Amino acid sequence: MSAQTSMLHIRVDDDIKEQATVALSAMGLSMSDAVRLFLRRVVIDQAFPLELKVPNAETLAAMEESRAMMAKGRAGFATVDELLADLEKNSQA
Repeated sequence: MSAQTSMLHIRVDDDIKEQATVALSAMGLSMSDAVRLFLRRVVIDQAFPLELKVPNAETLAAMEESRAMMAKGRAGFATVDELLADLEKNSQA
């Protein structure tokens, strides 16, 4: 005797869906498998299966800076070398 099932419809960004599909496929899972697994963990643990945190002030500032940069239509760094140099400079604090 098979369990009765129902359809679940969700909306996700096309890029996220594509990237997740590739990653899940590499793990041998379909998108449906992953959603079923997620929901099963919610039921078993009676909790959200991922750690959720309120961002601290530093993280919020970085998120805002990133949004402002994206709104201006630029990534902030012209090259990877420029990004790495900035990370190195700022990590020496």
